[in-house]
Amino acid sequence: MALKCGIVGLPNVGKSTLFNCLSSAKAQAANFPFCTIEPNVGIITVPDERLTRLAEIVHPGRIVPATCEIVDIAGLVKGASKGEGLGNKFLGNIRETDAIIHVLRCFDDDNITHVDGTIDPIRDKEIIDTELQLKDLETIESQIAKTQKTAAAGNKDAKVLMNVLEAYKEVLEKGKNARIVNFESKEEQDAAHNLFLLTSKPVLYVCNVDEVAAKNGNEMTARVDALAKEEGAEMMILAAKTEEDIAELESYEDKQMFLEELGLEESGVNRLIKKAYSLLNLETFITAGEMEVKAWTYRKGWKAPQCAGVIHTDFEKGFIRAEVIKYDDYIKYGSEAAVREAGKMGIEGKDYVVQDGDIMHFRFNV
Repeated sequence: MALKCGIVGLPNVGKSTLFNCLSSAKAQAANFPFCTIEPNVGIITVPDERLTRLAEIVHPGRIVPATCEIVDIAGLVKGASKGEGLGNKFLGNIRETDAIIHVLRCFDDDNITHVDGTIDPIRDKEIIDTELQLKDLETIESQIAKTQKTAAAGNKDAKVLMNVLEAYKEVLEKGKNARIVNFESKEEQDAAHNLFLLTSKPVLYVCNVDEVAAKNGNEMTARVDALAKEEGAEMMILAAKTEEDIAELESYEDKQMFLEELGLEESGVNRLIKKAYSLLNLETFITAGEMEVKAWTYRKGWKAPQCAGVIHTDFEKGFIRAEVIKYDDYIKYGSEAAVREAGKMGIEGKDYVVQDGDIMHFRFNV
């Protein structure tokens, strides 16, 4: 399952520094706007301590964690929706992502210039939002012009689409994001999805702070938090420069010591990756054997045959049953054989809704 998160924000808010921490790919990080022109792409692994614990029991040939693609998109500016600052190209890059990580600068530093001269994360957020909303409004108005006549003639699908378009238009014209609109019917939901609106994508606001504010935030992060809650969006605090320093440390022990000195239990990068994964409504099931312990990504709510299809389409087509072990039971009993003996292995059919952390073996026949 190919998944992509885009890092967006105004120039010089810390996007590329954050990307460098997230990915082994290195984006150029310099103190001037449009340092990033082409989007940098990296593959990040989703931290999952369960894989390590299982590997200690199974002793596999390798551990394969879940992954997510991360894209560092060049800084947007006012007028991007009209093509300013290579805007059309940047907006196109955002359209290709599944979710948005919106970086907001919440620290003062006279040595790092801000494109607008002052530090105000709410203003910065609104600049990005406005540009994305204007582009979405352009898309909606274009679709309305194409659909009106067919809907008036009584075409059922066109009528559904018109309802969706009008609902989005009303919200966007008020300066709100499309993601706040909810549709009840499956037909409307499908029509909405197929519009690929920029502001309908799930968003995580990342407040980039200095080291002092890394644990508890500051006045600026509190304002962002309040706004995110109003939107029903996710928000987190992270010190990108500090994360960069942590990433340069070689040993796990040194990294943990650094985090403890800051009063943090886990690095901001790890928390961000987990939040991004959750933002996309994703969970993980696991296969564990001598060859490998592997995490497989699926959408929350999927049933056993759909998850089997993640491994191979034949597994879904010929699905017979799933043998399921709960992670805690595997750890408790120490082997698959011991779990079976204790009667803790579940035999599940096609209606079983897979749970995060399930250790699974699929039986199929094609």
